[in-house]
Amino acid sequence: SLYVSEYFSQSAQKLSFYSWYGNAKLFHFHVPEDTVLLRWLLQASRGKGPECTSMEITVHFRHRAPPVINPLGTRFPANATVRPSYNISITLSSAVQNTTFVNVTTPAAGDWFIAAHLPEAAGRIEVKGFSTPCPYMFQADMFVLRLTDMPVLEPGVPTPHTVVSPAKPLHVKVFVPKHASGMRFQLSSCVTSEQRACNVRVLLGSITLPQSFQRSLICTGSINCSLALDSPPWEKWLQIMVESLGTANASVSLEMLASFTVCRPGSTSSFLNFISLNQSQAGARPGAAGSSAPAAGEAPRNVSGQRSSCLQSQPVVREDLDVVSVRYRLLNGPSVPVNSLSPTLLLLNLNTGVDSGGSLVVNLLLNKTSVSLANATVAACVSAASPVLSLNATRNCSTAFSQGYPLSVSTSSGEAMLIVLYPQTDDWFLSLQLLCPRGQGDCASAEAKVTVFAYLTPCFNDCGPYGQCSLLRRHGYLYAACSCKAGWGGWSCTDDTKAQTVGTQNLATLLLTLSNLMFLPAIAVAVYRYYLVEASVYTYTMFFSTFYHACDQPGVAVMCIMDYDTLQYCDFLGSVVSIWVTILCMARLKKILKYVLFVLGTLLIAMSLQLDRRGVWNMMGPCLFALVIMVTAWVHHGAKRGHCYPSSWKRWVFYLLPGITLAFIAISVYAFMETNENYYYTHSIWHVLVACSVAFLLPPRDKHKKPWAWSQKLTCRYQICQNDREELYAVT
Repeated sequence: SLYVSEYFSQSAQKLSFYSWYGNAKLFHFHVPEDTVLLRWLLQASRGKGPECTSMEITVHFRHRAPPVINPLGTRFPANATVRPSYNISITLSSAVQNTTFVNVTTPAAGDWFIAAHLPEAAGRIEVKGFSTPCPYMFQADMFVLRLTDMPVLEPGVPTPHTVVSPAKPLHVKVFVPKHASGMRFQLSSCVTSEQRACNVRVLLGSITLPQSFQRSLICTGSINCSLALDSPPWEKWLQIMVESLGTANASVSLEMLASFTVCRPGSTSSFLNFISLNQSQAGARPGAAGSSAPAAGEAPRNVSGQRSSCLQSQPVVREDLDVVSVRYRLLNGPSVPVNSLSPTLLLLNLNTGVDSGGSLVVNLLLNKTSVSLANATVAACVSAASPVLSLNATRNCSTAFSQGYPLSVSTSSGEAMLIVLYPQTDDWFLSLQLLCPRGQGDCASAEAKVTVFAYLTPCFNDCGPYGQCSLLRRHGYLYAACSCKAGWGGWSCTDDTKAQTVGTQNLATLLLTLSNLMFLPAIAVAVYRYYLVEASVYTYTMFFSTFYHACDQPGVAVMCIMDYDTLQYCDFLGSVVSIWVTILCMARLKKILKYVLFVLGTLLIAMSLQLDRRGVWNMMGPCLFALVIMVTAWVHHGAKRGHCYPSSWKRWVFYLLPGITLAFIAISVYAFMETNENYYYTHSIWHVLVACSVAFLLPPRDKHKKPWAWSQKLTCRYQICQNDREELYAVT
């Protein structure tokens, strides 16, 4: 046999601490057919700075769909099927780089996904620029070894083969036809080159993760051995590996035979279903051993013929609605007839390669009036690759190489729902069959009507009222995940373990909005001292900060008077400009120069915020530049007057020092103390401290300006109209 090795690589990604699925970095690979060995090369590295510490990286693997992970241990939505993902841990301790290999023999062909992430996020809100986070990088490469001329077993035909040595196992494959209800693999005439009984192990199927259903058959001291499989995967190549367990120099000769039992599907009154039935029968292999399928012209034509078939296929139309959004519509109506003689089968097509990034929802509703038997139950199985055709014999919904998901409805419980998170790329089947209790009525003639609703959605229930459904992308592959808020968690934001109550949400909204009213004293001081431009800026900041935080709330206490992005931009702009005008006002510049700097600085701040809204230098840059101007102006005033400026010790003790202290405390709270949990009261403290510091730092009014004399400005009308000339005349 000729082996060919291939190498696939993807660019490295920077890892993030985990708080939701969007923090996991996804890698998407495609394993070609006839691959006998798969090797993952996982490379993890970290920076060299002092902020870089030992870290554990978790890597998850899954075949044909992104891994379903739960690092935070939260609850999944009710009726959701969850099977733990296969994962490994990579530790970065003293070494800057770690290289790990993961080998998979006889892997399943198709899409493979890898997801990597760091441990749970600490929840601290870091201001961009104050601290430098350590970069943790991860890269996944894939090596495959595949056969270019893998032998093919023809169904029903015994084929001789030879296993050369234990170091060189034999690889063959067989194609499973559609409607195959069973497969029988038989190994015969198995002898070694020393004319002894063979000692071999046969592995049927490929390895898939997180669960592998590879079947094993060991032939030890026996000439003939066989293995029967129920419901093999339809229209797929099945790999078979035979390895010798004998001595190193002995070869093994054997014969292999694969035969299939093909199920005969019943027809319905739908013309489209009749066409699909003819096509499926024309594509079946007529030479399959043990086949019970009729010829093309022997399709059942009446009801009795339908009941004699092994399954009743219902036509289903796939309707694409949007990205990762599909609705399945039954041509014969939403209700399907279910009997006890043969299962009713519905095909849910999810093999386009772009459907595995959502959630498959199947909802069954039993029409209780249609069930003639009181205690009858409709059993259902949702499975991938091949349907479950014996629901009355087993209730665990297992097939040859996969495990399905059971459902049931009855007269006592008439509704059932199943949610499959990130369903694997394949043909999915819904099998339904009526099960009757023993000794009750005529079960053969009983029938039930079941309404089936099946659809694929990006996020189940649109993540609920406390979540946001986000569409994520890795190269050309799209998948969806929920980002939860207000303390809610879980895959669909249904876990209320740490959820905030409505009272807490209202309190958070009131604190973050009403704390901006502390700007009213600063506005009053500015107006009293004739700083009308500064007072206008403070009013602008108070208004937009109030309504931005009213719109920014994660819970139900939300009010947005305009677009969220506009409110955020105006809030950030007002905050930085308020600091800018306050410091320039303290510098005591000439009016024309001060107002020129006001306008020019505001324009530059608006430009920088548009470039990077959360950068720390958008606030620190104008502050430092304004401080340089203020210090230069104070030095100039002090040199001109011949003493320290400001000269009054009362100004320093009662105004400047308290204002500077409040400002430093506010910056410390903003930069180092805010977390996701305490944000609503730490940020409210920031509002109060900044507003109070502005009221303290504003300089006194100019000496030549008189205070506002409202009694002189608005005097009584009879005093204004007083006749002064008449009084003077009376005196003379």
